[in-house]
Amino acid sequence: MSKQKSTLTGHLAKFFAVSVVVIGAVGVSHQAIAGISTTKHNLGTGGTGTNHVTAGTDEICVFCHTPHASNTAVSAPLWNKKASGATYTTYSTANSSTIDGAVASVGSISLACLSCHDGTQAMDNIVNAPGSGGYDATGGGANGLGYTWTGARVDANGKLTGIANLGSDLSNDHPIGIRYCGGGQDSSSPTGACTDTDFTAPQNATINSAKVWWVDTSGGSAGTREKTDMILYTRAGADFSIANAAPSVECGSCHDPHSNNTTFLRIANSGSAVCLACHTK
Repeated sequence: MSKQKSTLTGHLAKFFAVSVVVIGAVGVSHQAIAGISTTKHNLGTGGTGTNHVTAGTDEICVFCHTPHASNTAVSAPLWNKKASGATYTTYSTANSSTIDGAVASVGSISLACLSCHDGTQAMDNIVNAPGSGGYDATGGGANGLGYTWTGARVDANGKLTGIANLGSDLSNDHPIGIRYCGGGQDSSSPTGACTDTDFTAPQNATINSAKVWWVDTSGGSAGTREKTDMILYTRAGADFSIANAAPSVECGSCHDPHSNNTTFLRIANSGSAVCLACHTK
């Protein structure tokens, strides 16, 4: 084969390889949007859930994410909302005797969920609004950008009401910001035994040079970290007053905001499957 043909063959091979990757990525993105569009987290004008806008934008992802100028103060992917700044009373504050492990302040992925679900600011509090020239680090303040809302569980300013509004008193909600199973694992001993043996031992792996943990469920393949597993979020050691990073239970441990399950649970809770994935009772 001539050098010219060899080079052309190499370029074609690269082209097709890249094409496959791009098509695959578009397919995944398409699936994700298709799933979200039919859930209550579609807050755009095309939303069919309990609450959505009737005027403002038909975009879906913008209420949580932005490809540019995201709020890096919130540890969630390309977050497009301001953290509410509320002071939270957590379950562990009122029920510390039932918590075996160390407790950290509310942070990580839970702050992202609470930026809507504590009811202190509008759901259209968007840092980088759709279109050009819509950047505002405050997201429009507590009352957001002034979109027009409809729904049984939202007020005129786009703030959640009813059961979806968890408020800042989280003492009657599942604990968050706690070391999973009372502790026992950290980045120096990722397979350590649970302090509280009434819990399923977590799985762990190193992904992008970071140690991560999760609890397998029946919704996926054993030993592989998947969206249908109970995800444990890695908190810095200082959060728990220990030397090394460790797994933490957060809102996103049980809930996947992109799921089409009615309550956004990672798996259906038939027979208490969500609870029993972690708790051995």
